[in-house]
Amino acid sequence: MSDQNEQLDMELSSGIAAFESKHFSVAAQTLSPLADQGNIEAQYRMAIMAQNGLGMTVNELLAYKYMKSAADAGLALAQHGLGFMYMEGECVDKSMPKAIEWFKKAAEQGMAGSQTTLAMIYEQGDGVEQDLEETKRWYNMAGFE
Repeated sequence: MSDQNEQLDMELSSGIAAFESKHFSVAAQTLSPLADQGNIEAQYRMAIMAQNGLGMTVNELLAYKYMKSAADAGLALAQHGLGFMYMEGECVDKSMPKAIEWFKKAAEQGMAGSQTTLAMIYEQGDGVEQDLEETKRWYNMAGFE
């Protein structure tokens, strides 16, 4: 591993550690350049901080940009987060079809929270036709019998 890669890994680890221990301004300073370079772990955490005003002022545009970028790159946590943004109309216009699309991408990667959310959406007919077969399928996938 090159020294530059080692340095980036250390910065990412230190930024994630700051995020996890709720030192959000330190996390934002450390993770922001990494997110701008396309690191999906940094983008996901920057999206959470920008969306909730943690260590920075609330910035819905930045939150959406980072969450979408990490979701497009395949990070299941970000796909789940983007699904919630669309479901709740946070940072973007509310869209159940887009929410379902992103929840399915995360669910297919084994994200139990997305599987359960999809089951509830189909059970309640929230923005889709109520479908008890789909409900059962997603609950089973999430580990519920």
